[in-house]
Amino acid sequence: MKTDQMKKEFKSVFNLESTESYFTPGRINLIGEHIDYSGGHVFPAAITFGTYAEVKKRDDNKIRLYSMNFEDLGIFEFSLDNLVYDVNDNWTNYVKGVVKMIQDAGHETSTGFDALFYGNIPNGAGLSSSASLEVLSGLIVSTLNELDLDMMEIVKLSQKAENQFVGVNCGIMDQFAVGMGKESQAMLLNTNTLEFEYVPINLAGHSIVIMNTNKQRGLVDSAYNERRSQCETALELLQTIESKPYLCDYDLDFLLENKDLFEDELVFKRAHHAISENVRTLKAADVLKQNNLKAFGELMNQSHISLRDDYDVTGKELDCVVSSAWKQEGVLGARVTGAGFGGCALAIVKDENVQSFIDAVGKDYLEEIGYSADFYVASVGDGAKKL
Repeated sequence: MKTDQMKKEFKSVFNLESTESYFTPGRINLIGEHIDYSGGHVFPAAITFGTYAEVKKRDDNKIRLYSMNFEDLGIFEFSLDNLVYDVNDNWTNYVKGVVKMIQDAGHETSTGFDALFYGNIPNGAGLSSSASLEVLSGLIVSTLNELDLDMMEIVKLSQKAENQFVGVNCGIMDQFAVGMGKESQAMLLNTNTLEFEYVPINLAGHSIVIMNTNKQRGLVDSAYNERRSQCETALELLQTIESKPYLCDYDLDFLLENKDLFEDELVFKRAHHAISENVRTLKAADVLKQNNLKAFGELMNQSHISLRDDYDVTGKELDCVVSSAWKQEGVLGARVTGAGFGGCALAIVKDENVQSFIDAVGKDYLEEIGYSADFYVASVGDGAKKL
């Protein structure tokens, strides 16, 4: 979507000229899934798909929002002094939530605005369209009100909005990745301490292919909060033997030695995934630093198996695209990315095999599932910015 096209649309919707343009990416998580709420390490990267906004400052305290992705919903309007969650306000609750959290943190937000949004992240695909919108909203509000919030502050307030306003108990990875991303770099993030390092991604003749199952995920309605609570139960059990603040602070040997604490086999399996995935993620960053893409691909495969067997968040659609990907020529590794329950998977594929890979996996998926998957070749791009 070209900015000038959006400017034209802004004029037609609001009868005004927009004055500022913004972009915030979506994200993929290369490895380290479902452990950001257990204090583990995650390894995301921002992608070049994302959410764009054309904005004009107002001289009152009204906010008017319009999305080119949901044209039939029209313009939403609310006031800065009445920010409450309303299911009828649909996608704009993410924007409202961020503004409310900025206010609650003690920042003065007296400036309203008109904003037109367009996103080219497939909606509900698990590439963090909601985090992209949240961080984008934080950046707009900070800029227009001259708050000079640093990006990490916007990231934290965006996560808070999703937790406390929207009601999804997510960890910080999604907002962090879309806010702090850098071109050609993944980020190894310690979700306990928020310490992180950039790790260059050298794909050396390979591409990251995103496989969208087109099975919609509804995070709020899914088993996400249930998984989180099972991990909290596992942590409480292990803390009776040795007190550590997070599940991922324990090592696998300790978990296995204390398996008899777990009356519920499922709770044990959830803990086994979290702890083993944290180990895999640290290894993955190390092998990527050594340019060992083959070892990285093997760790991706192990991650998917753990998410399938121990964490039970993949489902037949994701398992179908991933198991088909594993059979194709030129594939180093493949796994679910994001929360699972539908959404997307990733594969690292040799450049010369990308088209035959897409054709073959697409054919397998259509035959087994009965509808089509979509494929995108992803580039790793920058985080949120004013254009």
